[in-house]
Amino acid sequence: MEPRLPGRLMLREFFEASPERVAPRLLGKLLVHRTKAGILAGRIVEAEAYLGPHNETPDPAAHSHRGPTPRNQVLFGPAGHAYVYAIYGRYFCMNISCEIEGRAGCVLLRALEPVAGGEQMARNRGLAPGAIRHGGRDLTGGPSRLCLALGLTRAVHNGLDLLDPASTLQARDDGFAVHEVMATPRIGIRHAAELPLRFALPGHPCVSGTKSFTGRRIFLR
Repeated sequence: MEPRLPGRLMLREFFEASPERVAPRLLGKLLVHRTKAGILAGRIVEAEAYLGPHNETPDPAAHSHRGPTPRNQVLFGPAGHAYVYAIYGRYFCMNISCEIEGRAGCVLLRALEPVAGGEQMARNRGLAPGAIRHGGRDLTGGPSRLCLALGLTRAVHNGLDLLDPASTLQARDDGFAVHEVMATPRIGIRHAAELPLRFALPGHPCVSGTKSFTGRRIFLR
């Protein structure tokens, strides 16, 4: 019998909103990958919003900035799909598409807290289980690290519907409550880095970048 996935599948309407609204509310939710080696799951603890070209605030850092292309077509499709792209020719980053179809926007997943399959994640990273420190920060703290840990690639996972019960990659909700998040400028980019569109769980050990950061606290309802 196939192992039961944690939580419940999320609804598409959750993602059919602006990225700056989706990103903070995505914190605490689960990214679950069903693999031959078992279930790999991580709790989303850091994410960044990237705005679509229809937005009044220009976002030159967004892949959709210049309109649809064969590379970014997923972003202009329905919400709740995986948009996976390569960096440095060998690593990958994963986004989730937002907005209604035709209005591109997305949320970049920047860090996860390992929830299931941690030992396999370590193997995927080429690390011994005992080498993982800081509560998982060394394992899934960073957009390319989390893709490596979960075994995500553009060739296999780009375009997958995260809200389809038959999908091997899903966005799920196990009821974990988040009442407060921190909003800061985005990091690791050159354009529009000053926009306060990076969101993280305050004080969480898996958050990427510096060990301490400051920003505006947002209280979720």
